[in-house]
Amino acid sequence: MGFLLLSLILRYWIHTVEGSCSEGSVVTCDDCLQLSANCAWCTEENFTDWFSVSQRCDTLNILLEKGCDRAHIYLPVSEAQILQDRPLEKKPAAGNQTQISPQKMSLKLRPGSEVTFQVKIKHTEDYPVDIYYLMDLSASMFDDLGMIKNLGSTLSKEMAKLTSKFRMGFGSFVDKPVLPFIQITEKQLANPCSHTSMICQPTFGYKHVLPLTSRTDKFNEIIAKQKVSANLDLLEGGFDAIMQATVCGDKIGWRNDSMRLLVFVSGADSHFGMDSRMAGIVIPNDGQCHLDANNDYYMSTLQEYPTLGQLIEKVVENNILLIFAVTEEQINNYKNYADLIPGATVGVLAKDSGNVLELIVSAYKELRSEIELEALGDTEELHISFTAICPNGTAFPDVKYCSNIKPGETVVFNVSVELPGCLSGLRHFSLKAVGLQDSLEVELDSLCSCDCQQPPTANSSQCTEGQGVSQCGVCVCQPGFLGAQCECNEETALLSDCHATNDSEKCNGQGDCYCGQCVCHKSSFGRIYGAYCECDNYSCVRFRGELCGGHGVCDCGECHCESGWTGDYCNCSTETEECKSEDGDLCSGRGKCSCGKCVCTVPGASGDKCEKCPTCEEACSSARTCVECHLQDNEEPASCEQECSRAKILVNLTSDKDYYKSPSMQCTLKMESECWVSFSGVEDETGVIAYNLHKYGCPEAPNIPMIILGVSLSVVCIGLILLAVWKVLISVHDKKEVAKFEAEKAKAKWQTVGGIT
Repeated sequence: MGFLLLSLILRYWIHTVEGSCSEGSVVTCDDCLQLSANCAWCTEENFTDWFSVSQRCDTLNILLEKGCDRAHIYLPVSEAQILQDRPLEKKPAAGNQTQISPQKMSLKLRPGSEVTFQVKIKHTEDYPVDIYYLMDLSASMFDDLGMIKNLGSTLSKEMAKLTSKFRMGFGSFVDKPVLPFIQITEKQLANPCSHTSMICQPTFGYKHVLPLTSRTDKFNEIIAKQKVSANLDLLEGGFDAIMQATVCGDKIGWRNDSMRLLVFVSGADSHFGMDSRMAGIVIPNDGQCHLDANNDYYMSTLQEYPTLGQLIEKVVENNILLIFAVTEEQINNYKNYADLIPGATVGVLAKDSGNVLELIVSAYKELRSEIELEALGDTEELHISFTAICPNGTAFPDVKYCSNIKPGETVVFNVSVELPGCLSGLRHFSLKAVGLQDSLEVELDSLCSCDCQQPPTANSSQCTEGQGVSQCGVCVCQPGFLGAQCECNEETALLSDCHATNDSEKCNGQGDCYCGQCVCHKSSFGRIYGAYCECDNYSCVRFRGELCGGHGVCDCGECHCESGWTGDYCNCSTETEECKSEDGDLCSGRGKCSCGKCVCTVPGASGDKCEKCPTCEEACSSARTCVECHLQDNEEPASCEQECSRAKILVNLTSDKDYYKSPSMQCTLKMESECWVSFSGVEDETGVIAYNLHKYGCPEAPNIPMIILGVSLSVVCIGLILLAVWKVLISVHDKKEVAKFEAEKAKAKWQTVGGIT
C-alpha cells in the first residue's frame, strides 16, 4: 500500500514537472498532441494497464513506466530544417549577392513549444546604392534650388569613395491642387506666386522627373530646369510623394540588388490620413502606383493622403530607407515619424540646403553601420524574439539590431519562434535586414495531427469485427458501439456500473458512462479520475493561494506533502534551525517549534525565539548585577551601562513613566552588602525595565567616632585604674616599710637605754 502511494506521488510529481497529459477523456492521438508539447501517444495495440484508454496519452517517461514499448511511442519533436544556405559574400558576385544566411527554412512546431535558430547577416563591400532625391518645390524652397544645382556631381564624387555602383534620380512635390490647399482663381491657377514678383509653375501633387541614372550631369541639368510652385496652407503633400516614389519601382528604376535611399527634402510638415477630407476627398489611399504618361501623380485630387501606417507598410515592403532632410523648425515632427519607420533617419537642413550633401553622406554611413532584423508576413499568433550577437561577441537579449558595423563584418541573431496553438494551415513569413533585399523565407507547420491516424486498420484483432477500426493503437468505433474494443452496444450498455452507490449521481456528475465505465470529463482546473470520476487533483486545501501550500501534490482531496513539510496544508516546515536561540536551545527552553516558528509555552515568555520573559525567575537573577550597580552609593548611573546592556536591563530611577498598565514581575534579591533589594520589572522593546527600586534590611554601619571615643575612654579608664592600683600598692608597700622602719627604730632605742641602764 505504501509503495503504491509513493508511486502515485511520484507519478503526479512528474506530471507537474513535465506538464499534465492525462486531462479528461483524451481518446485520439490528435487530442493528445494538442494538450502539451511534452505529450506522447502509445500506439501499441495490446497496451493494457489499470489506466483508462485516455492514459495512452502521457509523457515519454510515464508511458515507458506503464510498459509501452519505446518503438510504439509517437512523440513528434519540434524542429527547424534549413532548406537553402548559400555562403555569405564579402564582395558581391556577378548577379549573386548573398547578405543573409540561411535563405530558406522549414519549421515544424508542437503547440506550446519553441525552436531557436541562427540568422547571419553581412554587409557586402561595394554594395550598389540608389538615391532618389525627393524635393519640396513650394515657394519657400526657392533659394535651395540654386544651392543644389551641382549636387549631382559633388554627391557622385563623394559616393564614389564608398561604392562604384551609384545612381541618382529626382522627383518633386507641392500639395494637392484643390481648394482649400490652393487658390482657384484663373490667375492663381496659372501662377500661384502672382501676388509676388516671382513666376511659379502651377501647383501639383507629385512629379517623377528623373529615373535613377548614373549620369550625374543629367541630374544637374534637371535641377537647373526646376521651378518652384506655391500653396496656401503650411503643410505639404510630402507623404503622397513618398508613397508614389516607393511603390512605382518600375518608373523610378529601383534596382533589385541595391540599397534604396529616398532623400526627402522639405521645410514644412506633411499632410496625412484624413486631412484631404477638407477638400471633399474621401477615397482612402490604395497604396498603388498612379503615374500617368508624363509621370505625374494623377490621383492627387481623387485619393486621400496615405496614413502613417500605410506609408510604413509600403516603405518596409519595398526596402526603402528614408532620409528626412528638414529644417530645424520641423525636426521634432519628423523625428517622431522616423521613430515609427524602420531604417529612417533625420537630419537638420540648412535654410538654403547648403549642407544637404553632408546630410546624405552621413546618413548613408549611419545606415550602412547598423543592421536591424525585422519579421515580415503572416506572424500573427506567433511569438518571435531576438537576441543580437554583435561582431565584438556581446549578446543583447530582446534586441534585434547592432550598431557600428563595418563592411565585411557579420552580425548573428538568435531567433526564437514559439507556437501557442495549432494552425489551420501552413504559415509563411520572412526575416530580413532593414534596407537589404535579401531575406530568409520561413515556412511554418504545426504538429497537431498524428501520422499514424491514416490509414485505419479494418481487420485488426484488437477491435470487434465490424464494429470498429484500429487507429494509432486504439479502436475507433462505428456509430452505436462503445468500449475499448468497440465491444459494447449503446442500447444494451449497463449504466448501473457507473454509479458508486444507489443514491449517487452517474459518474459523480463529472463524466459520461460508456459501456458501463466512466470516462471523466476534461477540466480547466486539473485532472478528474477514478473509477467513478470521484477524484481530482485540484480540490485540496490551499494556503496563500497555493494548492497544498505549494509543497505537496493533491490526490483525491488529500495533500501529500514533500519531504521537509507537514500539516493539512503542507505549509509547516519540519526544520527547527529558525527556532534555535543564540545559546542553541530550542525556543530558549520556553516553548516548542511549530511550522518553523516558536510557540512559547512558559507564561510571560515572548519574542521570535521566546527569548523575552520578564515574569520568569531567571529574569530577576539576570537583573541583579545591573540593579546592584545602580544602588551603590558611590556609583554613577553612567558607569553601570555596560553591566545593564549586557543583561538588556534598563533601570528607571525617576519613575517618570507609568509602567503599571503592563504586567510586571516582582523581584527580591540579597546584595553582596547583605542588604535586600526589591524592584518591579516590565518588558519593553529594548528588554526589561526595572523600576520602583527599594533597598532595605541593611545592617547599621558602625559609629566610628563613638568607637574611637569609647576606645579612648576605655584606655584612659584602664590607665587610671592601673595607676590607682599601682598607687594603692605603692601606698601599702610604703606603709609596710614605714611600719617596719618604725619597728626597727623602736627596737634599736630600747637596746640603747638598757645598756646605759
